[in-house]
Amino acid sequence: MGPIYSLGDFLDMVRRRLFTIVCVFILGCLGSLWFAASQQHQYETAEVLQVTQPQIAGELAKSTVEGSSARRIQLIEQRLMARGTVLEVIEKFGLYADMEALTQLQKVALLRESVRITGVAAAREGFADDGTISVLTITARMPTAEQAQQVASEFGRRTIELSVATRIDQARETLSFFAGKEAALADQVAALEDEIAAYRNENDVTLPGTIEFRRAEIAALNEGLLEIARERIEIRRAADQALATERPATARRMQEEAEQKLATLDAQEQLLTRRRAGLEASLQTTPEVERRLGAYDRRLEQLQAELAQMTARRNEAEVGFRLETGRQAERLTVIEPAPLPDYPVTGARKTKALMGAAASLLAAFLAAFLQELRQPVLRTAAQMERETGLVPVVSIPVMNTRPPRRGLLDLIRRRS
Repeated sequence: MGPIYSLGDFLDMVRRRLFTIVCVFILGCLGSLWFAASQQHQYETAEVLQVTQPQIAGELAKSTVEGSSARRIQLIEQRLMARGTVLEVIEKFGLYADMEALTQLQKVALLRESVRITGVAAAREGFADDGTISVLTITARMPTAEQAQQVASEFGRRTIELSVATRIDQARETLSFFAGKEAALADQVAALEDEIAAYRNENDVTLPGTIEFRRAEIAALNEGLLEIARERIEIRRAADQALATERPATARRMQEEAEQKLATLDAQEQLLTRRRAGLEASLQTTPEVERRLGAYDRRLEQLQAELAQMTARRNEAEVGFRLETGRQAERLTVIEPAPLPDYPVTGARKTKALMGAAASLLAAFLAAFLQELRQPVLRTAAQMERETGLVPVVSIPVMNTRPPRRGLLDLIRRRS
């Protein structure tokens, strides 16, 4: 339990170890004063940004910037805390100019520790968490109130600029992608149409219904040939009947007319036969032509469908880009600028010094107590009775055997 059991033992210990207590207390107070004087005040301020919802409903005009606002703000924070950006802020406001011994990396680390970006999640709709941020708070802690306000405002401004630039860049890239795809598909459609037209001209298929037209023409030619054959039969019957019933002169005249008509019919028949032969020869390659034309038509329909889809997406991307450039989509706005702090957030130096003095006093008493533990001596009759259970018969006081110090007058008298 130690040698201290009562207030008297404690006071006796204080009397014996007064020198140690005083030395430790004075050294502790000096250390506390030095520590309090070396501490620098820190001022803290915060700028509050609000994530404003789009002015136009997404069902009517949808933005092409996808992803949750929390993820976008996280990417923005990473870009804000990049070494190049932090060094620009340090150089702009002359931060840590009085700390010449610090390197650039150390200054960057200090500023990263001094700036904190926190977000407040928006209220959920149902049970799903879409990662939407409603409020963004940028807190800065700096040695002076002006620097704290400047740094918080600067990071707030850069956050808004990065958010706008990031959204516009993403919308622009989306629009450029779909516009490029649309232009490429349009070129493919035009090239395919030119190829189809060249193939039709090469195979004398200028129109999609030319093959059917040729077949109809062959059928008409066959009907014409049948009509010629019927007329030839009728003419020959009429000539034979004239020979049998008419006079020789009349029969001869009618025979000459019939021969002329037959000659005309023969010429017509030859013309129609040649035309039919040509059409039939051209139709011999029709299956291959039809197959190629069918493949061309299917490919053209597919490209036109893709082109229509790309055109619709390009229109949506253009609407999204206009929303972003017009600041009508989701955006960050300052709802509470960073104020100039009135008081430091760190503790007062006097308070730290007093706390150090109190700690020094406790350390002094602890040092004295440890010295007592290292030298466990029974100094009073009460201690002996408590520790051994024996009652001492006689208590001999401490005798001072040192010779008394002689004063200056006694020395003078003795010499005289």
